[in-house]
Amino acid sequence: MPDVVFEKKNVLVTGGAGFIGSHLCEHLLRDGHRVACVDNFSTGHVRNIENLLSYPDFQFIRADINQPLDLETFTELAAFKLPFQGFQQVYHLACPMSIANFDQFKMQTLLANSVGTYHVLEIARKYRARVLLASSSVVYGPRNDAQPFMEETDAGRALNHLSPRGCYDEGKRFVETMGATYRQVHGLDVRTARIFRTYGPRMPLFDGQLIPDFVLNALDGKDLVVYAQGKLRTSMMYVADAVDGLLRHMNAAEAPDVVNFGSDVEMDINDVAKRVVEMTGSSSKITTREDLLFLMELPLPRTGRARELGWLPLVRLEDGLRRTIDYIRANKLLLTAGEGEDRAA
Repeated sequence: MPDVVFEKKNVLVTGGAGFIGSHLCEHLLRDGHRVACVDNFSTGHVRNIENLLSYPDFQFIRADINQPLDLETFTELAAFKLPFQGFQQVYHLACPMSIANFDQFKMQTLLANSVGTYHVLEIARKYRARVLLASSSVVYGPRNDAQPFMEETDAGRALNHLSPRGCYDEGKRFVETMGATYRQVHGLDVRTARIFRTYGPRMPLFDGQLIPDFVLNALDGKDLVVYAQGKLRTSMMYVADAVDGLLRHMNAAEAPDVVNFGSDVEMDINDVAKRVVEMTGSSSKITTREDLLFLMELPLPRTGRARELGWLPLVRLEDGLRRTIDYIRANKLLLTAGEGEDRAA
């Protein structure tokens, strides 16, 4: 199957209605592929992909990867000719990612990082598809000021696998272990992207996500809340750069098994909040609060492997913030109404 050249590649994206996943689907369609997007809307949203639903090469399947999934039974995918062509590429991004509501999705997170990943890898094995697994900078553990930068061969600090965040942090390590095992046992072409903190349009609101909550509060004249008593340091990568990294990693003829994608420029979260206030012309004040469970200081990435793939984060913070502000301002009524309905549900 990998040696057969098709007019259009069939690409499966799990979590495709999420923040990064929806941008990835959009880019894949522009590149001329057929895209099957699987999502159950646990933390993704239909509005993220509604502009794609009219594309004949895009099909959305509402399904939970934590349940067995036979995609050949979905009539929506008839044009994909799966029994003949199968899938050439699989991007596995499906995993609940909610900061403020982390406890609500613990079991789904645990299963997505284990049973769900197994189901996705089995789909890839069936069709001999190349797989890209979305991992996270959390696999390195919390920030260690003695070694703030981490490269892919670094073990990082020990994770507490029994902590309240263990289902995500240790879960992402297990995702990587599953990918490596499928590569070793089945010869599957599995690649892992460790994605560092990313921001941009389509991030969920009211979720403890720094940038969108900053922007929304600034537009409403409300206080901007910075956590960790205002001492949080972080790096931030714009979503278009993240998607570019995933595509380069997937499409490289030869690529490292694991690659960091993120900004290596550290920022004080207070400075970011101040920039949002200035760029929105807001009179909002900045207040501090104790940290959220899921919002911890993470290491910065060494990006040598990504640079070998021709990747660099190109979008400056000011430009990324402007695009995010413009998106939220233009869609504010729709976004806040939709989030309100989601919370009520």
